[in-house]
Amino acid sequence: MEVRTAVSPKDVKFYTTEKLREEFLIQNLFVPGEIKMVYSHIDRIITGGAVPVEPIELTAGDEIRAEYFLQRREMGVINIGGKGIIEIDGTDYELEYKDGIYVGMGAKKIIFKSLDKEKPAKFYINSAPAHTSYPTVYIKPENCVQVELGSLEESNHRVITKYILPGQVESCQLVMGMTSLKPGSVWNTMPTHTHDRRMEVYLYFEMPEDALVFHYMGEPTETRHIVMRNEEAVISPSWSIHSGSGTRAYTFIWGMVGENQDFDDMDHVAMKDIR
Repeated sequence: MEVRTAVSPKDVKFYTTEKLREEFLIQNLFVPGEIKMVYSHIDRIITGGAVPVEPIELTAGDEIRAEYFLQRREMGVINIGGKGIIEIDGTDYELEYKDGIYVGMGAKKIIFKSLDKEKPAKFYINSAPAHTSYPTVYIKPENCVQVELGSLEESNHRVITKYILPGQVESCQLVMGMTSLKPGSVWNTMPTHTHDRRMEVYLYFEMPEDALVFHYMGEPTETRHIVMRNEEAVISPSWSIHSGSGTRAYTFIWGMVGENQDFDDMDHVAMKDIR
C-alpha cells in the first residue's frame, strides 16, 4: 500500500507539474491479478483497485495496523470491468458493470473474483475510517437517486447517480457516486466549489486511449491542473476546487469522506473569482 501525506495549499502553489502529479495523481490502479491501494493522510481515505484474474483476498497490510481491513473501516466498491463477485464473510455478491456495494465495518473476509478471467472485473474501492457498523448493501445504479443537470449549450449536460448517501445507503462518513457526461459535453463541476468539511477523490473512466481530461485543482484564486487519462484517479483536498474539462465526454466516480455527509454542503465559487 502506497502512503501519501497531507499537503498545505501554501506549498502547492509552488509545485511543478511533476510534483503535482506525484502528490495527487493515482495511476496504474487496475493491474491484472493484483490489488493496488493508496492510503492518503487527507481524511485517511484509501483508494484502490482490484483486478482478480484468480480470486484475491483483501488484507489489511501493515499501514493501518489492523487485524483485518475493515476492522475499523467501511468501504464502497463499484465495478467498472467485466462481471465479478465479491465474497463477504461467505456470502457472494455478483456485480455487473457499474454495480456497486457498501461494506460496513466489521466484515472480516473479503475476496474479489471474476466470472471470466479473460474479461476480469475491475473493482474500484474507496474506504474510510468508521465508528459503527452499518449493513452491507448491494447497489444497482438504476435503483439509485439520479439527478440530471446542466445543458449542452454550457457543455456540461450530465447525470449524477448517487450510490452511497444518507437516506439511501447509510454509512459513517463515506459518500460515493458517479457522474456521466452526455455526448457533446466535456465540463464537470463548473461553476466550481470547495467543501472544507470533506475531501474528495475522482476516478475518470470511459475514455478512449487518445482522450484526456484536464483536472483543475488548487485554491480558487491559485488554480492548477493535472492531465489525466482513462482509469486514473486524483486526490482533492478539502481546500481545493475539483473540476475537469475533457477532449470528449467521459464518466467519473466521486468519493467523499470527512465531517459532513450533506451532498449539497458546498462553498460555491463565482466565475469572476476564479484565477
